[in-house]
Amino acid sequence: MVGDATSTSGPTAQDAVATGPFPLVPGQSQFGPQVDAFDERVDALLEHLRGHRLADRIFATASHVGDFSLIWHGIGIARGIVKGRPDQVVVLAAMLGAESLIVNQGVKRLFRRERPTMTGDDRLQVRRPKTSSFPSGHASSAAFAAMVLSGWDGPRVGMIWWKIAAIVGVSRAYVRIHHGSDVVAGALVGALLGLAGRRIARQLAP
Repeated sequence: MVGDATSTSGPTAQDAVATGPFPLVPGQSQFGPQVDAFDERVDALLEHLRGHRLADRIFATASHVGDFSLIWHGIGIARGIVKGRPDQVVVLAAMLGAESLIVNQGVKRLFRRERPTMTGDDRLQVRRPKTSSFPSGHASSAAFAAMVLSGWDGPRVGMIWWKIAAIVGVSRAYVRIHHGSDVVAGALVGALLGLAGRRIARQLAP
């Protein structure tokens, strides 16, 4: 995802269309009322946390470091140095690039769902994305990376990668750049791609 960092308002009159007593944010109704209801529940739950300094800092930071899979490239380099495995650094980086192409230039083009906002919640600064909303690229790359890394490191250390992946994924709904269903779908896509990626990674850099 690429774009310019901006900080403007979250859902406003420009982002929503009045439909009776409830606002319809961009991207809603594309997948039906049940998905819309799920997205609204997720946003309502996260709203209880928004405005709290620690939560804002954690999720805004997670959203930023998830841009371009920076956190996963950083983790890959760090563990490669510690373990003396530069081959795994290269394999992970290449596979993250391939995953990004599949999701951002492939899957997203099939749906072209609008984002809930293009600039995020007005209390937080986020990068303005250029791709469409469904599925979440951050959530997909996070699940993909966690799957590949856990294949190398085993379930105990793998739990650390999955926890980081969960925070990165949730952060995108927290900052209101993604619908909750985008995050769930992205995580599922990333995990499925990661299953194949883990097998390839073990063959290329066992």
